[in-house]
Amino acid sequence: MGGNRKERRAAGQKGSSGDTRGVFQPTTDIDEDGVNYILKHPDYSGPKGKTLFELAEERQKELNKGKPGFAADPEDPVGPFGDAILYSISMAMLHFTLDVVVYNQYREAIVWNEIFKRAASAFPIFLTLVYLTHVEFSTRYPLIRNLLFMAGGIATGCYLVYSANEHGYFYVMKAAPPVASLGIWSVVEMDVLYAAANAAIVFGYGWWNGYAFF
Repeated sequence: MGGNRKERRAAGQKGSSGDTRGVFQPTTDIDEDGVNYILKHPDYSGPKGKTLFELAEERQKELNKGKPGFAADPEDPVGPFGDAILYSISMAMLHFTLDVVVYNQYREAIVWNEIFKRAASAFPIFLTLVYLTHVEFSTRYPLIRNLLFMAGGIATGCYLVYSANEHGYFYVMKAAPPVASLGIWSVVEMDVLYAAANAAIVFGYGWWNGYAFF
């Protein structure tokens, strides 16, 4: 190997003096460095440092630190208060709809100003309840949270069944929309297994007492 290298170096020196044929002559010889490079196994262990995606993500986080109102938690971009606003608007609309449905069910003339007033009065209550149940402290213990919502769902569901069968239509017209809104919200907040158990208990309560659901 060493001799071959010396011969090529001598050929290069000869080419520099005027004869350039030896400089570009093809050869099948290979030196020790070439052999080691060919025999070297490729490295499949992955990148040794940070990838471009990781560097870009870190840079984006640094840029977002100075932006006011930017949510640090990507899983909950609007925060507890944003959740409270969105949920409360939906619940107020649900309250309004149920109020209209109850009026129609009892064949009563719809008093629109009363319906709007009751929905508006329920909005701040919904806002407070949703906010308190979406702060970090309330979401820290999912089991307790699910059990509390399940208890609320069972209480409101059973009360609606009882009230519709035992009370007069005027009482039901006043009580059903807010109670039903809270019951539906409780079911939405639960995990699916707790929601299924809630529905089974409410239906079991009605069946046991011989109450009609419709």
